[in-house]
Amino acid sequence: MLILRILGTALVYGVAASALAQISMGNGSDNWILLEGASREGPTLTIPEVKINGNGWLVLHPFEDGKPNGSIYVGHTYVPDGVSRDVAVTVDRPVSAGDMFIVMLHRDVNENQAFDFVFIEENKVVDEAVFEGSVMIGHAYPAP
Repeated sequence: MLILRILGTALVYGVAASALAQISMGNGSDNWILLEGASREGPTLTIPEVKINGNGWLVLHPFEDGKPNGSIYVGHTYVPDGVSRDVAVTVDRPVSAGDMFIVMLHRDVNENQAFDFVFIEENKVVDEAVFEGSVMIGHAYPAP
C-alpha cells in the first residue's frame, strides 16, 4: 500500500492534514477498485470493477509536476451501491499512456447524485473519500 505521507499534504480527501501521515491507500474488504485490465480510449478510462458500500463516485485526481493534486479532479462518474463493472470515467483533458492519476472512491454523502467537491473546511469536501479504517480506497494509477 502506498503511504500518503510520501504524496504530500496537497491531497484533499476529507481528513485533516495532520492525519495524512497515518493513512494508506488500497482496497478494503467492503470497498475496492480493481485496475488490472483497465483500458483507455482517448480521454476515457474504463475500470474493470468497482465495489462501493453505499452510493458514490469514482474520481480521478491528477498528478501535476510529479505529485498528486487532490484539491482538483479531472474526471468522475457515479457508481451505485454494490459492484459495478466496466466503469467508464472521461477525463476533462487529453490523456496519454503513462499519465498519472489518483483513482479513488468518494461517498455521495447527501445522496443527491451530484458530485459535491465543495470545500466545507480545510482539506474536507462534502462528498468525502471512502475509507476502511485508515485505508483510503484509492490507487496511484498510470493511464494505459
